Amino acid sequence: MLSAAVQSVRRRFGGVHQDHKRIARSAVVLLIFVIAGKCIGASKEMAIAYRYGISGTVDAYQFALTLVTWLPTMLTNVLSVLLVPALVSLREDKTQQNGFLGELEGIGLVIGLAFCLLLWLFWPYLADVVAGSLAESTRDMCREMIISMTPVGVLTFTICISSSRLQASGRHINTLLECVPAIGLLLFVLAARDNTSIMPLVVGTSLGFVVQAAWLRVLAKRADTMSALPRVSARAKQWPETIRSMGTLTVGAVVASLWLPLDQYFMAQQGDGAIATLGYASRLLSLVLSMGALAITRATLPILAEILHRGDHARARSTALKWSGIMATVGLVGSIIAYVLAPYVVKLLFQKGAFTADDTIAVTTLFRYGLLQVPFYFGMCVLVQLFASETRYRAISVISLIGFGTKVIGNVILVRFYGAQGVLLATGIGAIAVLASYIFWTRFAPPFTGAGPNAGAGTSL
Repeated sequence: MLSAAVQSVRRRFGGVHQDHKRIARSAVVLLIFVIAGKCIGASKEMAIAYRYGISGTVDAYQFALTLVTWLPTMLTNVLSVLLVPALVSLREDKTQQNGFLGELEGIGLVIGLAFCLLLWLFWPYLADVVAGSLAESTRDMCREMIISMTPVGVLTFTICISSSRLQASGRHINTLLECVPAIGLLLFVLAARDNTSIMPLVVGTSLGFVVQAAWLRVLAKRADTMSALPRVSARAKQWPETIRSMGTLTVGAVVASLWLPLDQYFMAQQGDGAIATLGYASRLLSLVLSMGALAITRATLPILAEILHRGDHARARSTALKWSGIMATVGLVGSIIAYVLAPYVVKLLFQKGAFTADDTIAVTTLFRYGLLQVPFYFGMCVLVQLFASETRYRAISVISLIGFGTKVIGNVILVRFYGAQGVLLATGIGAIAVLASYIFWTRFAPPFTGAGPNAGAGTSL
């Protein structure tokens, strides 16, 4: 009986399509990298909690980092969606890839530098709008951090492009190297003597991004044998299509990037310390979300792009829906486990030094409410990769608007009844709306037309 059962299992796994096996193998490797990186990230948060607790310094750091990375992250999120499928389809033409990537990085560096300088110059006017409830000293620290962390905003583009090159080449080391900024911050915070100085936070974060960008660039050059030196020009023939696609995707990216600033705005109305509390809870939530979501998205995107490049759209959709269901189930189980372990994990990670037992209760409460989003976020991440591979950028933007609209309404209503917890509840409701929209479009969108593998995909919802 046992032998027959073993043979039956072997036959069943033997019949699994090779694409599913490749996704599973890549996801396992990526999961290991994600766990390693997030453990280092958790150590960084422990160090910050020990050194600064829930204070105005942490409020300023979290807020400044969000502001500095807001536009660069929004643009690089769009680029990462576009670049991997594009690099997969242009593997045969290294010359075009090299020129286009160099121009893309050069323009990205200029945009990042200009944005950080403008943010610093106009901060006195922005402060009254976005941080009016914070203490004056916190707002002053925030402005100092904005100009000091300029390398973070500038190098975000280089990191994104190098990571996309590695991902398109089937290498996943970029996922592991995402922990480099956390290591830099951890070392400087642990070495600090002053519990109020912003220098360990600023220098550690900036230096970490510099090292990560340089390391990824070396590895990307080895992987695809392209130098892709940055230059400020737009002569590559890929620019017109890229600009059109980015214009469509940027609508959704802008909306998606507003979720965190929106939450911080509502938290700021709760008074000092609320943003820091949200920051600690969000960091833990990102650990849970990244355990599965980051691994599966980076595992599925290049493979779905290859399936569609071969012209097999039905298999691509079927593969994505199956993995979406698997990941939603994994997310549900993971969120239940995380709910039970939350108070112990928060206490273990943070309750040291200036971080008190009351702070542990506050962070745990927010974290548990935030777990509502996990299953729906996991399921959605796979379908986003399908839509990106199909170049259904308009659909991605429309669904982002639907999710954000749901989120805003949820914040306005639920904060009145639940206070800070309402912010996290609204995030969960927004995630439900997004996943439902993706499933609807995947199952009922019009079939593709045209001769090319992606023909017509960019113009239909």
